[in-house]
Amino acid sequence: MDCKELLNLLYQMYPNAGCELEYFSPFSFLCAVILSAQTTDKAVNKVTKELFSRYKTIDSLANANRNEIMQIIAPIGLMKNKSEYIIKLANIVKNKYNGIIPTNREELLQLPGVGRKTANVYLAQIYNVPAIAVDTHVNRVSKRLGLALEEDSVLDVENKLMEYFAKDDWIRAHHGLLFLGRYKCLAKKPECQTCLLKKNCKYWKEINENE
Repeated sequence: MDCKELLNLLYQMYPNAGCELEYFSPFSFLCAVILSAQTTDKAVNKVTKELFSRYKTIDSLANANRNEIMQIIAPIGLMKNKSEYIIKLANIVKNKYNGIIPTNREELLQLPGVGRKTANVYLAQIYNVPAIAVDTHVNRVSKRLGLALEEDSVLDVENKLMEYFAKDDWIRAHHGLLFLGRYKCLAKKPECQTCLLKKNCKYWKEINENE
């Protein structure tokens, strides 16, 4: 399938595909992305609402009591690691970068809790830098659609998607594939019957051949 056709079908299904994390500043967004690991954006939005009502500035979060942070973010899991990440992040941004998050990808990747996916999401959302962030949803969907191989690493998938889609479409492709995986192409019991991509889907073909 042509990449433009695929993108058009994705946005027919999800015309409003985009970032669902709520934030009020670049720093609050980066924290939200870090907190979103292995949980849902909806769950993150609930805890960040309380988190940033208590800790409104980078300084206040840098000096926060870790136990209090853990209590706030407990509903989203991994509270020990995530609380450590965001407090350390606040301290580094405050002391090393004068309160401004670096825009350089390599510097971003040195920050606590920031991996390649997080850096891509941050740069694309805050600065509109072309990038494709491969999370569990994008990874699954890409392989089911035959855009990547089952044995491909996350980095392999990212590289193949960047080659497949035009650079100007990378951000839209990320959001479209993400929404497909989040709301239809589920890990268990995917809703194939109502998917506009099923005729071109490797996964759909395979499960029908086996029936």
